[in-house]
Amino acid sequence: MTRTSFSLAISAFFALAAAFAPASVFAADPIYTGRFSDVAVGSHDVVAYFEEGAPVKGSDEFETEYMGAKWRFSSAENLAAFEANPSAYAPQYGGYCAWAVSQGYTAKGNPKNWKIVDGKLYLNYNTSIQRRWEQDIPGFIELANANWPGVLGN
Repeated sequence: MTRTSFSLAISAFFALAAAFAPASVFAADPIYTGRFSDVAVGSHDVVAYFEEGAPVKGSDEFETEYMGAKWRFSSAENLAAFEANPSAYAPQYGGYCAWAVSQGYTAKGNPKNWKIVDGKLYLNYNTSIQRRWEQDIPGFIELANANWPGVLGN
């Protein structure tokens, strides 16, 4: 094998390793958007959680940027509400799983596993994790608050 082909092979190996490495190997973005997206909360309208009490898909027709991510909404009114006060609607911990952050790491937040607590939106990884989180919400929020945003580097 020539020096050039060896270098190319090594480069290809590391490129593939990076592509398939767990997200926790790299520092996480402050807003969870998924591996191949730049849209927050799986394109769900975060204002709808508060106004409709349910996850509602947003549209690229009603889109804005906040903290390096795109946010989508189901209506112009919800978009305007978010733009007027994004911190009131954006999920805690950048949309990462609240329970995972309480444990000192990040995991994706699932828009279908959510809860509003004291006027703040929290997401969890899945139903099983959400049940675990619901066993001590105040305690897990306290732990997550202590870990956030330092956990992004883990």
